[in-house]
Amino acid sequence: MGLSAIGPVMQFAYVPTDFDAAIKHWTQTMGVGPFYLMENIHLGDMRYLGEPTECRFSIAIAYWGDMQIELVRVENDAPGIYRGEYGVSGDVLHHQCVLTDDIMKARAICEEFGAKVLVEGKVGDDGAVIYVDTGGGPGTILEILQASSGTEGLFAMIRDQAKTWDGSDPLRKLG
Repeated sequence: MGLSAIGPVMQFAYVPTDFDAAIKHWTQTMGVGPFYLMENIHLGDMRYLGEPTECRFSIAIAYWGDMQIELVRVENDAPGIYRGEYGVSGDVLHHQCVLTDDIMKARAICEEFGAKVLVEGKVGDDGAVIYVDTGGGPGTILEILQASSGTEGLFAMIRDQAKTWDGSDPLRKLG
């Protein structure tokens, strides 16, 4: 089954060259929204290629049906997957995300199929995340998230808001 054994894809993520223009495109042209913005994120114990990093980023997430769309805005030049070798040029898919209940089991599956861990870190008090290179280079990064407590409720709220969204207030700040 390969890496699909970890779980189904629940998110497509992009690192747009113009974050505001991307929000406008997704909300006005595609009709996806509202987006919820979480700013200046830094993962706990964050490592890039095994080394500590201070990479900071902001994300805006919305739902298109049951598929989560994530737009990433890089906030600094620290090493990470959004610049350099794993950054992508143009407004194309950067990574996909799957959820897991067992990050260590997911890591073992990745090792079995030769997926290289690029980023790892803690999410909240009890969550964890790894981003792996599945072997195809940029655009084939897989995020594997063991969500922290409360994340499921947050995602459900955002998904529910999308079902009745009337186009108003397309970008809403969280926290």
